[in-house]
Amino acid sequence: MDPEGSRIQDDPDVKVMMAGSTLRKVKSRSWKKQRHFRLLEDGLTIWYKSRWAGRGHSTFSITELEAVREGHQSEVLLSIAEEFHADQCFTLVFHGRQGNLDLVAESPEEARAWIQGVRKLIQKAQTMDEKERLDQWVWDWFKKADKNKDGKMNFKEVRTLLKMMNVEMNEEHALHLFTMADKHECGSLEIEQFVHFYKMLTQRDEVWKVFQDYSGDGEKLMLEELENFLSVEQQEGEKSSQHAQELIDRYEPSESAKKQGAMSLDGFQIYLCSQEGSIFKPEHRDLHQDMSQPLSHYFISSSHNTYLLEDQLRGMSSLEAYIQALKRGCRCVEVDCWDGSDGEPVVYHGHTLTSKILFRDVISTVKEYAFKVSDFPVILSLENHCGVEQQTVMAQHLRQILGDTLQTTLLDGQVPQQLPSPQELKGKILLKAKKISSPGDCLDGTLTDEVSDEEEIANDEPGSLSTEEPSAESLNQNGKSKSKLSRELSDLVVYCKSVHFHGFEHARSHAKCYEMSSFSESKAKRLAKDAGTNFVQYNTRQLSRIYPSGFRTDSSNYNPQEMWNVGCQIVALNFQTAGLEMDLNDGLFRQNGCCGFVLKPDFMRDGNTQFSPDKPEERQGYKPLRLSIQVISGQQLPKVNQKEGSIVDPLVRVEIYGVPQDHAKEETSHINNNGFNPVWNETLNFIIHAPELALVRFVVEDYDKASRNDFVGQFTLPFTCIQAGYRHIHLLSKDGTAIPPSSLFVNVSITDFT
Repeated sequence: MDPEGSRIQDDPDVKVMMAGSTLRKVKSRSWKKQRHFRLLEDGLTIWYKSRWAGRGHSTFSITELEAVREGHQSEVLLSIAEEFHADQCFTLVFHGRQGNLDLVAESPEEARAWIQGVRKLIQKAQTMDEKERLDQWVWDWFKKADKNKDGKMNFKEVRTLLKMMNVEMNEEHALHLFTMADKHECGSLEIEQFVHFYKMLTQRDEVWKVFQDYSGDGEKLMLEELENFLSVEQQEGEKSSQHAQELIDRYEPSESAKKQGAMSLDGFQIYLCSQEGSIFKPEHRDLHQDMSQPLSHYFISSSHNTYLLEDQLRGMSSLEAYIQALKRGCRCVEVDCWDGSDGEPVVYHGHTLTSKILFRDVISTVKEYAFKVSDFPVILSLENHCGVEQQTVMAQHLRQILGDTLQTTLLDGQVPQQLPSPQELKGKILLKAKKISSPGDCLDGTLTDEVSDEEEIANDEPGSLSTEEPSAESLNQNGKSKSKLSRELSDLVVYCKSVHFHGFEHARSHAKCYEMSSFSESKAKRLAKDAGTNFVQYNTRQLSRIYPSGFRTDSSNYNPQEMWNVGCQIVALNFQTAGLEMDLNDGLFRQNGCCGFVLKPDFMRDGNTQFSPDKPEERQGYKPLRLSIQVISGQQLPKVNQKEGSIVDPLVRVEIYGVPQDHAKEETSHINNNGFNPVWNETLNFIIHAPELALVRFVVEDYDKASRNDFVGQFTLPFTCIQAGYRHIHLLSKDGTAIPPSSLFVNVSITDFT
């Protein structure tokens, strides 16, 4: 049973890959080493080793790859462009934050075969359905455990395999299952029998129990019984009858059951593990919100120090960092510009040891990747430290490289009373920077009382290590700050004019909707605490950008929820730093087609709103809800500790983030030595006062009584996107990438709290 079938292996490009090739792996201009690469028989694993190294080799799976770029499409390959021709070069791009693999083939033909072969295999891996995926997973394990490669597995190999799979099982039970699967009584299992063994092993009693509750004969669910299950347990109401038939057509593997209009236990389990059986409402995954409201009515996925891949003191500045952020749906990127030595502005974290990249290369990269995952506008947040001359060079690059993509004029020629909508700005890039007020005011291009975006750190956080200081500034005779601004650059700013914040009162009477200010996290927190409702009102009309404190030289993040609670749209996070804060960002923006814009709740879009996050019960339409989550079981959790024989002791914690009253955490007890199929059956309860703002995070940890628990996996989603009923939660790694088939099985109930 080769799940791949013979088809893909017969492809000429894939044959070249299976035969193997010597490719140069390139890490820098000086590090270029030959490695032997080949595709293994499963059609899914790429294996490579150095030609003269001893036994060491590395492998990765096609499922870890996102794309193949051909030619000199990475900074590393560009740096050796003179030495190797573009048609020999290609880059393998991995999901998440894992670094790329830059390779050079011996000939253009060989490069072509690898480029096309890998693309076909990625396509194949992405289109596998649930059943093929599971078969593939079993097949992978079989090959890992078949140590002597004879296509059979004896009991000793099976025991080793169970350890690898995170299963602690008593010898007797394992032997019993092994004997049942060993039909020929020859003391070993071939792949077919191993699949049978695996099925018995993964028999989900808890799913079987639910199935039994609704099945008359205990063998299958007739159409009516399935409808009943959907209506009662999955709370689907009206649409249950039509949906039941669709589910049978889509997920039932047995033709005979289909003919009877019934669903077997297998089909039922496949449905529960599918996207439709997941905790995330399928209709909320796609673009479904009204995109025709002013920009200030949306939360906007935003990155801070976008050019960094690591920390702010010594990290690499990299174009890859822009590509990764934009691919994650980020719609506001930051560009820190400084005067370069040869008249070309550079981007880096000023006054530190971070490396430098050219401004024009950043703009070209943004142009290429801006609209790959979302059509909605991208804001370039300019942190400008350049003198007038290089500002003019920046303006020329922006015009030449971006062309019509750059929005440099008012949409209808009228001075706007409110900001344009994401819909109207589709495919456009907006520049956020300072602007010379109006020609009459200051003909020499001198700007008074304007400060660099992030200069306020100086008054905000005494002694903080920050490079975000007055840019292109000089003090004139009377000590007033004056900055020289290039007219050409100023003219490119339309809807995002950076201004100093003079308080909510002043904004209410004087500010224009296209004026926006930046606040450090501590200043924003203070404003939220002292004048929450004012902040919410301000944010209905104007954009505000929040950035991490200058103390965070390790590129750590602050909790974005506090800023979203007062309606701040551009809450900039260090995308390069994995952890809770980025999980929340990914969670919020996982809805609405991952387009980087999420419509704020209606009580945050009304200019006269009285909403205060500290008093959710005082708003109109206040309706608290009770969330009850029965954590039933876990499936095939990844091993955290690679040490021989270590098995996880998992516990599940559910965390709520939202208005202060909604912050809560509850956890299950831990289960000893079972990452394979732990069963908890514990219920966690929460009251949610502002459901529209709440995010729910499921975390699995490996319990350790002596030290901190280890992270195993997580999944975060908006409360409003939760489907009630029996649901699977497909866990993500620390990096936010999928780790199939790891999941949690829960039963969710949402009711009015009275």
